Amino acid sequence: DTQNFRYRISSEKMSVLTSLLAPVSKVIQEVQAFREKNRSSPLFNHLSAVSESVPALGWVAMAPKPGPYVKDMQDAAMFYTNRVLKDYKEKDKMHVEWVNAYVSIWTELQAYIKQHHTTGLSWSKTGPVASGGAPSGGAPAPPPPGPPPPPMDLDKSSGGDSGATSRNALFASLNKGADITKGLKHVPDDQKTHKNPTLKAQGGPLLSGPKPFAARPTAAASPARTLPPVLELDGKKWKVENQEGAHGLVISDTELKQVVYAFKCNNSTVQVKGKINSITLDNCKKLGLVFDDVVGIVEVINCKDVKVQVMGKVPTISINKTDGCHVYLSKDSLSCEIVSAKSSEMNVLVPNKDGEYTEIPVPEQFKTVWDGSKLVTTATEIAG
Repeated sequence: DTQNFRYRISSEKMSVLTSLLAPVSKVIQEVQAFREKNRSSPLFNHLSAVSESVPALGWVAMAPKPGPYVKDMQDAAMFYTNRVLKDYKEKDKMHVEWVNAYVSIWTELQAYIKQHHTTGLSWSKTGPVASGGAPSGGAPAPPPPGPPPPPMDLDKSSGGDSGATSRNALFASLNKGADITKGLKHVPDDQKTHKNPTLKAQGGPLLSGPKPFAARPTAAASPARTLPPVLELDGKKWKVENQEGAHGLVISDTELKQVVYAFKCNNSTVQVKGKINSITLDNCKKLGLVFDDVVGIVEVINCKDVKVQVMGKVPTISINKTDGCHVYLSKDSLSCEIVSAKSSEMNVLVPNKDGEYTEIPVPEQFKTVWDGSKLVTTATEIAG
């Protein structure tokens, strides 16, 4: 029974696991809330690194790939740890040592999982019975969704949506307690291969049962066509296409004549090193882009919830038909022209002297009047 239904967790084990993880879920909420309450802290990048990666503590509920899940959470912190290294590498080695020590926690955890729990938490048949630690009042409410991370882990893998939404859905499922088993489908004895050896002889697929915590698809849902991910240099164009949850994409061997074109990349991050001609983001969602220098233009077209950060210089950034775009400027790119059309929820973040950013919204509403000889258009603020 265990062999044919290895992904199904019994009601008793689910209840125990939920009870055991309830305090962990509560602590994760507190860590994320603490970070949000201290946005003005000089150690905000440190807090963010912890906040983005601490959900890795829920690896015991992930199957069949808990190791990659922890790696995703570690990578989610890389944007912030890289900023800590950048800010303190030449100032205070203690912060560099902190980054190395903190990252090693997740690296060593991955090694432990690979050695002992490669495909999921192993339950002992002879060991002591685990006792839950949930408070008598029931499991805590699921953690509220956190804000999307800034653009780019400079080394990352994520998201699988190993972002805030999927992590919160995970713990929301855990906090259902025994009710989570209501989604399991009963399998009659005549369909169980261990009780009917003839089924094995027929060569039919083994029933594996539903995986824990997987959301049930709606009846009307149809399988989406997935295309293979692409990251290649085609002539002078770097093509980055169909990337899903890939946060470690780096384009480093660049030349001035080359361009980068990212198409239909979701929950991913791309880093472009060196000086190139132009960059285009087309039909991307929750994509983070960080680049050094662009001599032409950076275009964002038909995108949603994207973040763009320039480390060096760029003369022009164009935002068109996009909902949700954060642009992080460097000190050397403050003269950049930002041209927008048919877009909303745009913000430009300008660096301060202390290294923090000031977030400034881009106007979306305009007033146009006839002055007797021409039309005069000015930006307006929505009242109320």
